[in-house]
Amino acid sequence: MTGIGGQGIQLAAAVVARAAVDEGREAQVFGSYGGMMRGGSTESTIVIADGAIVAPPTVGETWSAILMHHEHARHALACLRPGSLVFVNSTVVADHGSLAERLTGEGCTVFEVPASDMGAEVGHVMTGSMVMVGAYAAATGLVQLPSLVTASSASLPSYRAQHVELNERALRVGFDSVPQGTVPAWPASVEAAR
Repeated sequence: MTGIGGQGIQLAAAVVARAAVDEGREAQVFGSYGGMMRGGSTESTIVIADGAIVAPPTVGETWSAILMHHEHARHALACLRPGSLVFVNSTVVADHGSLAERLTGEGCTVFEVPASDMGAEVGHVMTGSMVMVGAYAAATGLVQLPSLVTASSASLPSYRAQHVELNERALRVGFDSVPQGTVPAWPASVEAAR
C-alpha cells in the first residue's frame, strides 16, 4: 500500500494484517513513512502466509498493490509482476485512466475505486484507505469483511475510538463497491507452490 501521510496507509495495513491473523494465518507488516504526519511519503508492505514467515522477508515482487496517491507510487509499481492486481484511488491518482490502461497492457487487473470520494460520502475523506481495503477484500477474498471490521476496531488507539463506526461504514462501502471474488486471493504461482 502506498500513498501520502494522512491517508491512513499504516492503519489500513495493520487492519488487513490483524484480520488475516484473526483468520488463522501469519502476517507481517513493514511500514515506511517520512517524518511528516501529513503529505510525506508512506508505504506499507504486508506479507500474509498460511505458515510461518521467515522474518523479515525481502519483498522484491508483489502480486497486488493499493495506490492511494500517485506521488509516491513508483516503488510499488516497480514491484508489480505480470498478472498483478492493482487498486487505484481514482479520486486522487493523477491520470489514473492512462495508468490503468498501461497496467492492463502489462497483464495487470486494475480496479479504479474513487476511495477518497467514497470516504467523504461516508463521513470523512480520511477513511478512503478503509474504503480501499474493503474493496480489496471483496475482490480478492484474502480476508473477510467481519474480520476487517473487528480488526479495524482493535487497531484504533483508545483516543480514536470515536472513529470505529465511521471506519466500519467505510469498509462496508468499499466492500460493496466491487464484485465479490472477482479474482483469487492467491496468484496461481503461489497456489502451485503450496
